[in-house]
Amino acid sequence: MEILISGASIAGPALAFWLSKDGHKVTIVERAPELRDGGYKVDIRGAAIEVARRMGILEEIRAASTNMREARWVDRDNRTLAVLPADFFEGRTGDDEEIMRGDLARILYDRTKDVVEYVFGDSIAALDEGPDGVLVSFERGPDRRFDLVIGADGLHSRVRALTFGDEAQFVKHLGAYVSIYTTPNYLNLDYAELFYGSVDRLVSVYSARDNSEARSLFIFNSPRLDFDRRDAKSVLAQHFDGESWETPRLLEFMRDANDFYFDSVSLVEMPGWSRGRVTLVGDAASCPSPASGQGTGLALVGAYVLAGELAAAGGDHVAAFACYERIMRPYAQANQKFARRAVKAFTATTPGQVRVRNAMMRVLHYMPWKGALAAPTTRLLQRAANDVELKSYQ
Repeated sequence: MEILISGASIAGPALAFWLSKDGHKVTIVERAPELRDGGYKVDIRGAAIEVARRMGILEEIRAASTNMREARWVDRDNRTLAVLPADFFEGRTGDDEEIMRGDLARILYDRTKDVVEYVFGDSIAALDEGPDGVLVSFERGPDRRFDLVIGADGLHSRVRALTFGDEAQFVKHLGAYVSIYTTPNYLNLDYAELFYGSVDRLVSVYSARDNSEARSLFIFNSPRLDFDRRDAKSVLAQHFDGESWETPRLLEFMRDANDFYFDSVSLVEMPGWSRGRVTLVGDAASCPSPASGQGTGLALVGAYVLAGELAAAGGDHVAAFACYERIMRPYAQANQKFARRAVKAFTATTPGQVRVRNAMMRVLHYMPWKGALAAPTTRLLQRAANDVELKSYQ
């Protein structure tokens, strides 16, 4: 079949990898002018590790690992409150791995660029399904017909909007916003991450790519905001105006950041992911939000299952889409449930909570059994990350 995928981040190229192996002709359209290099460090754990192994990219992922060693909590005067292993905060165990989102995107692109048609700098304008396929109108390129169209285009999916309607029906705000962008590693962090928190705010900066650069991460609590996305940098600056620690310096770097990202911490919850010859995968279908630490995992596993079910159904997309959703929906819901719980721990909401948290960090630093305190949360995260049975598709 000729299959169009919208989105060249993680889910799209991962799906293209499997579909092309099954003999399909795959096109990926991406609105960005080139492969996007920025973003968070992302965790690959549980079932996603097995999918990466089956793809043959696990060793490449390990070679590009962040190798993050420690996380340090500091106060407004940059005094260290606690130094803890990075895995303690991230809930990683066993074979779990961490990689920069841009590095994983590059690995997937390099594995697919010779067998997949990539169209950058364009996006889908309209979808018109007929009995023999979907006529796709593009913003810039000529109309084309495809057998299937798959939205792997994230939280604000264009394919989802065109097929199912306004995103307000499906995007559930969790009460926070997040921003990240690249900065110089001017603090000379050595495979380390710093955290500073105040009321309703959290700031983090961590080294990346063998300490050659850094990422600045901002989280703040807020009801849903109505703002122009082109003015997102001003929104972030406004919410952190007057904040102490390294915040003013980090905000200065924001002005020239060309990989600036800002969005709500939100879930995507839909009654169904498919309609006719169109379906969704990854964040477009079931975004678990950054609070889950599982967005990349759902993208990799969802791509594997969707391609596998299409192969198992012999190209019968109706049967394949139904089986794909039956397998993936409980997995997505388990990780979304974890996210609803985890988002509450991002920030303190009163001055008293800030003082209590800082005091706890000071004590935690000296506790030889501190791992036991993180164990319940780690078990919940690992349970959600493994809550799917992977078939061995032929």
